[in-house]
Amino acid sequence: MKKPARRQQSGPALPAVSVPPRRGGWKWWQWALATAALLFVVIEVYAPALGGPFLFDDVYLPFAMPGVEKLSFTEWLQGVRPMLMLTFWMNYNLSGTQPLPYHVVNLLFHFINAILLFLLVRRLLSRAGESGFTRDFTAAFASAVFLLHPVQTESVAYVASRSESLSLLFFFAAFAAFLYRRSEAIGFGSSAIVVLLFGCALLVKEHTAVLPVLLLLTDYYWNQPPFSLQGIRRNWRLYVPIAVLTLCGGVLVWGVLQAADTAGFRVEGLAWYEYFFTQWRAIWVYIRLFVLPFGQSLDYAYPLSRTPLDHGAILGLIGLLLPAGAAIYYRRRFPMASYGFFVFLILLAPTSSLVPIKDPLAERRLYLPMIGLLLILVDLLRRWRISRAQLVAACAAVLVVLSVLTYQRNKVWSDPILLWQDTVAKSPHNSRARFQLAYAYYQSGRCAESVRAYEETAQLTRPDYRLLVDWALAYDCNNQPAEALARLEQAAALEKSAHVYSLIGMVHAKRKRYPEAMTALDTAIHLDPNYSMTYVYRGNIHALQGEYRKAVEEYRRALAADPSNQPAREALAVAESNLKQGF
Repeated sequence: MKKPARRQQSGPALPAVSVPPRRGGWKWWQWALATAALLFVVIEVYAPALGGPFLFDDVYLPFAMPGVEKLSFTEWLQGVRPMLMLTFWMNYNLSGTQPLPYHVVNLLFHFINAILLFLLVRRLLSRAGESGFTRDFTAAFASAVFLLHPVQTESVAYVASRSESLSLLFFFAAFAAFLYRRSEAIGFGSSAIVVLLFGCALLVKEHTAVLPVLLLLTDYYWNQPPFSLQGIRRNWRLYVPIAVLTLCGGVLVWGVLQAADTAGFRVEGLAWYEYFFTQWRAIWVYIRLFVLPFGQSLDYAYPLSRTPLDHGAILGLIGLLLPAGAAIYYRRRFPMASYGFFVFLILLAPTSSLVPIKDPLAERRLYLPMIGLLLILVDLLRRWRISRAQLVAACAAVLVVLSVLTYQRNKVWSDPILLWQDTVAKSPHNSRARFQLAYAYYQSGRCAESVRAYEETAQLTRPDYRLLVDWALAYDCNNQPAEALARLEQAAALEKSAHVYSLIGMVHAKRKRYPEAMTALDTAIHLDPNYSMTYVYRGNIHALQGEYRKAVEEYRRALAADPSNQPAREALAVAESNLKQGF
């Protein structure tokens, strides 16, 4: 008699792609009401930063650069991130350089990403066999954590970090198109949508190039049969074109890394293996920030591990290998948590692996891979055997705490002085943070405090050209012209430029030492005849001596060199008015 075939022990069977029937789910208007309420909470939580100014690298974005009004549409889109620049172009043309609309757009992208994350987690839970309240509630909780977590503040409140939120929007949209396909084998139409959205994500930020790896992992875990390569082979219609696009994206990324000096293999004083060792520790900081979000900082000044033993880097690696092994061993018993752990590592890999980046640790890098940690959290929640009321109460308490922490963090981001004071307090030996605090004091007119902060910066690092020039301006602001001139002369010894000599002329002029001032300004013209502020300072000297006709000529020369020079325009109007009055 023929024996029946032995049944393979493959763990719990996973459902097919089709969505299980709804069981007592919410109606559309209930979802709409919940979404509106959540949007209101988010606006309130991020309100302090919404009204804040541009910060740090925001002032180097195209809309803040001199002569921006003369840029054509194509000039705006030049570079490796045209989709990102397109949104800045739209912001500029709608609202100029008012910070509020830029912050609002960032917040809008963040909110859309939370909705997409809800759809993604809900779909994955359906694949794991969940339905009804458990599926919907845990997916909604994951979305709310993503939305209200304080570690997201940098990615939302910082205008320059729009690259994170906008790239994730296209990334999540492509992933959603993949998960919500109509059949196990993806069709050409759905493949085209995924590839198009993936291309848009790449044109916002290069780290999204890991999407194909995520799709392969997803097919391995959740296609039928689970934990096999059949699903991957079945979706060749997607993987062939996306491989071509990934190759093109890889060429683009390689070109960026070859040219950049803050990321890639040309970062001064940072070898790729040293960065790799450092990331073994940094990854655990990201996990800690997700679980216990305290001690947040804009600039961590994270110490490097020059060897595997330096700062205990090897312990960080062992700590990563152990859960990775557990995730593989228990992948059938805990598929969602196992999948989430590898999603986290894959999405973090572009910034936390072999490619050196000047800053080894930055909170914004958690924005993309947070979904992996949320999937682990979701798996824990769906297995937590407590009553529905207790589950809702516990999750609500978590969200309240996160909201309070995020509100407090946004208050720090509402003002540059508060932001850099917070950073310096957490990294007292961080010279860059002290430099930025000194500059923030100067911009706010707190000149004495600015001078002290620059002095403290000079004790932490060897003063370079930029530090000396800014330090001199702080001295000038604080009515210390002799000290200002001394710093400017030090800067000129390091780098002879029209900028530094024009400032030397300005300080001499304030002391009514006009011959010395004109000599310095002549040197500035010799070095760069197109530097417009030189002519403004010359015009000011003539105006101070009542020579308004000569002053008008100088101001016009300044505007000829730079039509956007507002000080020249204002001074010209005053000088012409004095001429008309016969002065």
